Amino acid sequence: VAMAATRSVMRAVRVFEFGGPEVLKLQSDVLVPVPKENQVLIKVHACGVNPVETYIRSGTYARKPALPYTPGSDVAGVIESVGEHVTAFKKGDRVFTLETVSGGYAEYAVAAANRVFPLPDKLDFRQGAAIGVPYFTAYRALFQKGCAKAGESVLVHGASGGVGLAACQIARACGLKVLGTAGTEEGMNVILRNGAHQAFNHRDPNYMERIKACTGPGGVDIIIEMLSNINLDADLQLLSCAGRVMVVGCRGRIEINPRDTMSKESSIIGVSLFLATEEERHECATAVLDGIEAGWLKPVVGLEYPLEKVAKAHEDIICSSGARGKMVLLL
Repeated sequence: VAMAATRSVMRAVRVFEFGGPEVLKLQSDVLVPVPKENQVLIKVHACGVNPVETYIRSGTYARKPALPYTPGSDVAGVIESVGEHVTAFKKGDRVFTLETVSGGYAEYAVAAANRVFPLPDKLDFRQGAAIGVPYFTAYRALFQKGCAKAGESVLVHGASGGVGLAACQIARACGLKVLGTAGTEEGMNVILRNGAHQAFNHRDPNYMERIKACTGPGGVDIIIEMLSNINLDADLQLLSCAGRVMVVGCRGRIEINPRDTMSKESSIIGVSLFLATEEERHECATAVLDGIEAGWLKPVVGLEYPLEKVAKAHEDIICSSGARGKMVLLL
C-alpha cells in the first residue's frame, strides 16, 4: 500500500480563545492547508493587519469565527499550488488576496480563486498586502454606498491609515475635492502626498472650525468616518444638504441628535465589505486593478512587524498615536 505523503508544517498564528492581543499564539507545527477545488495555496510574503481583525479577536464583533482560527485576510505572495478547476492562476504567480479561507497570519494560506488577484511587478509584496480590504472598502464607501460624483467634496477622517489613504487616492483620481484629517504632522504630510487637497490635525481643538472655513457654508458632501463613536455628532454639523456620512469604523456608542439629519436631509450609511455581492466585489476589483495600472493606486506601507511580534501589531493598530500607512506582517 502506498504511504500517504507526509503533510508539511508551517508557522502560523492561532487564536484558541477570544481576548486581548496576548491570545495570539505563534505556533510552528501547524499543518500546511491543502487547496480544494476552486482554491489556491499561497506562500505568504506579507499580510496586512486591519483594525477589524482586533475586534474579531476580542470577541466583540458581530462575526465570530469558530475557534481555533488564524486571523488575516490581505496576503501577498506567490502561488504554491492550485486546486482542481483553477485556470486563472498557476504555481509561481505573484498575487494578492481580498480574503483567505485558512487565515493570513501564516507562512501559507488557502484562498478562494475568485478572491485572489494578480499582483503587478511594479508593486512589492508589502504593498500587495496593503491593497485588499483597504482599497475595496474605500471604493465601496465612496461609490457603491456613498454615490460619490466628480466635483463633490469628501472629508476622510483618519486619512493616514490604510482605508483613509486608499480613500484619498481613489477620490482624487475620480475628480473629488479631498480633505483629510490625521493626528500628527507626519500623517498630514502623508495624506497631502496621497491625494488630499488639504489636511487638518484632528488633535487641534479648533479643527472642525477650520474644516468649516475651508468648505464654506455649503458644507462637505461625503464624510468617510473611521471613528464614528467619537466624530459622528460633529460630522452631522459639517455636511452639505443631502450630504452623507459613511460609517467605516466604530469602537463604541455615541449620542446624536437625529434632527441634525432632518435640517439637511443628510444620511448616515453603514459600510461593510463582508456584505458586498459578487458583482460589487468584481466592480471593486476592476477599479483597483485599473488604478494600479494607471499608476495612481500606490499603497503606502507603514509599520512592519515579523510574525513573532503580532501581539504588538494588534496593540499598536488600536493604541498608536497616529497612523502613516498600512500596517503589515512580514514573513
